[in-house]
Amino acid sequence: MGNLLSSLPKTIHASLGLAILLFLVLFFGNGGFDIDRLFWSWLTRFFHVVVSIMWIGLLWYFNFVQIPNMAKIPDEQKPAIGKVIAPAALFYFRWAALLTIISGLALALINGYLHQAMTLGIGSGGGKSTAIGIGMWLGLVMAFNVWFVIWPNQKKALGIVECEPEQKAKSAKTAMLFSRTNTLLSLPMLLSMVAAQNLY
Repeated sequence: MGNLLSSLPKTIHASLGLAILLFLVLFFGNGGFDIDRLFWSWLTRFFHVVVSIMWIGLLWYFNFVQIPNMAKIPDEQKPAIGKVIAPAALFYFRWAALLTIISGLALALINGYLHQAMTLGIGSGGGKSTAIGIGMWLGLVMAFNVWFVIWPNQKKALGIVECEPEQKAKSAKTAMLFSRTNTLLSLPMLLSMVAAQNLY
């Protein structure tokens, strides 16, 4: 067991294997399942939830853990954060954001509510379409911030892209402010997504 848990890839593969086993037990134990629209909807929703947990989890890690505690870290230890931890976290952060958007749009398309959601339910009575649409638009704004504001500025702040010290400081502040903007939008976005599941 120690060998399994000491390796992240082995742990992830084992987790995936357990999830597949559980899926088979739950579905075959209840008469099986068909590879139909409902199956693809379920599978896409599962993937959407997994990558969105990674995205928002890392967003909250940056805002609740890393940023508030940077001032407490001795200067000689800060390069470990800036050169090792932050770039790795930003890799998963930005790709999880993109995969969340792609899987969310795919889910809306599979379930037939993409147009109604993107138009916020205008002309279709609102309700679920309005709620999920608000969540989707907030998610799109947040993902745009990740890829086109936070990541380009973080590359300068972390020294991945060379720039003047003044630009580096300015970029760090811009990245932080847009990260905080995404944190501000995260709860309304999640509320809209969850509320949509309980509206008609």
